[in-house]
Amino acid sequence: MLRFLTAGESHGKSLTAIIEGLPAGIPVRQEYINLQLKRRQGGYGRGNRMKIEEDRVEILSGVRNGETLGTPITLQVKNKDWDNWKDIMQVEPGANIAERRVTQPRPGHADLAGTLKYGYDDIRNTLERASARETAIRVAVGALTQEFLRIFNINIWGHVLSIGNVVALVDYTKLTEELYQTPLYCTDLEATQKMKEMIDEAKAQGDSVGGIVEVVAYNVPLGLGSHVHWDRRLDSRLAGALMSIPGIKGVEIGLGFAAAKKPGSQVHDEISFSPERGFYHLTNNSGGIEGGISNGEPLVLRAAMKPIPTLYQPLNSVDVVSKESFPASVQRSDTCAVPAACIVAAAVTAFEVARSFLEKFSGDSLREIKNSYEGYLNYLRQV
Repeated sequence: MLRFLTAGESHGKSLTAIIEGLPAGIPVRQEYINLQLKRRQGGYGRGNRMKIEEDRVEILSGVRNGETLGTPITLQVKNKDWDNWKDIMQVEPGANIAERRVTQPRPGHADLAGTLKYGYDDIRNTLERASARETAIRVAVGALTQEFLRIFNINIWGHVLSIGNVVALVDYTKLTEELYQTPLYCTDLEATQKMKEMIDEAKAQGDSVGGIVEVVAYNVPLGLGSHVHWDRRLDSRLAGALMSIPGIKGVEIGLGFAAAKKPGSQVHDEISFSPERGFYHLTNNSGGIEGGISNGEPLVLRAAMKPIPTLYQPLNSVDVVSKESFPASVQRSDTCAVPAACIVAAAVTAFEVARSFLEKFSGDSLREIKNSYEGYLNYLRQV
């Protein structure tokens, strides 16, 4: 079973992940993981924290001589801002809690619910872990699984579909490495300019903006996931992974919500066959998944991200100690983090695809998995 666990706080010493279940023999390039971390920090509309941090991964276990060992892999991303916070966030008794204590919850954040749930008297205990900073280590995990999937020619791309009410015209031929040189990771440069203007306007007003990201996974083989058990359905796993990203409030696959407005004749993908391709679909309204199982077409997923809850013109809130009304607290934040969300979305998608892939083509070594995968492809060609 492929699984991972993350640990760490936004202003703690570091973020850490342990990944278990990757087979032995997978080539690992730290520079590729660092590239994905850099992309997560990029994109127009990010805040000042991105000027402080330059995320880089350190692999502490599970890799030797550039290849996985089949043992648990430990990844660490250090927080460069730790020196400014170590007296406040230290593990030992005597932390200077009063200096940065937070008692005024932000509307739209985990501040109030998390603080009441765990009985804290300092909202910082909630916001440190609820922060989207945690997604940095998940991007590192996702990059590791992307490296694995690329061995089998499975490529996963995330891009920005819309920001606010500005919607891009998508050119799928531009889903390449060059996409991440653009300001908003968007294939439509005309829409990009309008998006930038919207972000600038929101920043000037002390506000924030959200948007929609899309993830496309090419060359995912037919047969990942299952209709047999609810917790093995590929679509439910992917939806859950995307919803686990802070700020994501809606997920759709293929036509998604639009399918509810159309007759079945305009929704379901007709099936065809040729000796060269085998079975295939004439359209891809299903987004590459039918009955919880990948059907051989590209996976197409979208996630809607709400505006960042921290506003420099804060909404009203209530102090959790005095119970008096106050403008909500202001923490350092972004105006728009949608481009970062598309990198995170691609990373969590890669992990779930890799998890289902390894369930179907299990093995302790890359060689064993390759043999299983090739045998399955031969079966599909002969059906």
